[in-house]
Amino acid sequence: MTINMGSADRFIRPIIAIVFIALYFTGTVTGTLGIILLVLAGIFLLTSVVGMCPLYSLLGINTCKVKS
Repeated sequence: MTINMGSADRFIRPIIAIVFIALYFTGTVTGTLGIILLVLAGIFLLTSVVGMCPLYSLLGINTCKVKS
């Protein structure tokens, strides 16, 4: 598994995930959209911890400056 996310991505994704989680648990976003946001939050958290985004791999994007 090759790291393809730079430090900016790894910093921003958890912040977005926290916002999505807060929106859901405060009741601002409910229903199907709320569940979708929770799933996206989980994916954002997981990919930021691992440092590898499968979508980036499919699209050929690499924001990591260090060669692995």
